[in-house]
Amino acid sequence: MSETITRLISGVVYAALLLFAIFISEYTFVVLIFLFGLIALHELQNLLQVKSYITYFLLAAFLVFFNLYHYLEYDYLLKTLMIITLIVNLLLIRDLLAIRKIPMFAQRKYLIIVFYLISALVFLTLIPYQNPDYIYEPKILIGVFVLIWSNDSFAYLIGKSIGKRKLFERISPNKTVEGFLGGLICTLLISYGIFYIVDIFNFKIWLGISIITCIFGTFGDLIQSKLKRQAGVKDSGRLMPGHGGLLDRLDSIIFASTFIYSFLAIVNNVS
Repeated sequence: MSETITRLISGVVYAALLLFAIFISEYTFVVLIFLFGLIALHELQNLLQVKSYITYFLLAAFLVFFNLYHYLEYDYLLKTLMIITLIVNLLLIRDLLAIRKIPMFAQRKYLIIVFYLISALVFLTLIPYQNPDYIYEPKILIGVFVLIWSNDSFAYLIGKSIGKRKLFERISPNKTVEGFLGGLICTLLISYGIFYIVDIFNFKIWLGISIITCIFGTFGDLIQSKLKRQAGVKDSGRLMPGHGGLLDRLDSIIFASTFIYSFLAIVNNVS
């Protein structure tokens, strides 16, 4: 079986699981993200050479606490978590662009585990509540995932077809400027289709989500590539044939999720 077919099958299975969980209820989605998170956490700890069981407890505790109380009097805790997560993510972008190796002393490893992965999964589960009624709206999640998958797919296809200029060769030699721009343009066009089909948010908001998705999703992919390069491995795992580990498949949405959530939170507060 060719690598393309293998990649397609595993991708379809992954997407089907996500869509099924999203449509059933908010609880099935949170449970699936928790299960995905356990695997991704294991893969990240292997990359960082960390062995800790406390982080698995933190993942469960964060998901349960913030999903139960995100709309109650603990809102200040969620805002604090959001600010810290954004700061850590921006520092990772700085390290990606300016430093040859992302600093990995012991305390930094746990900061990355908590605020690069665990809190990002929390904000991913809270994105569907960022609507005028603050109720679970699966169509928001579907739209976000479609944008993520569109950007990844078109950037890969266009980059493979016509890509010549390297985007960030020392970290990810296969990514090209043409692929990035092609993915961005196609995703912007698809965002209009999502706006037309989904009766939530105006086109400007979906356009904003698509831009955030493309930029920070690409950064997430590059940061994951840099972590793997520092660990001396090609993939974070072998769970998904053709894709590598689950963390390899989730890296774009993990990194972009906090920025998407923050954008929608600002839009809701302004409106």
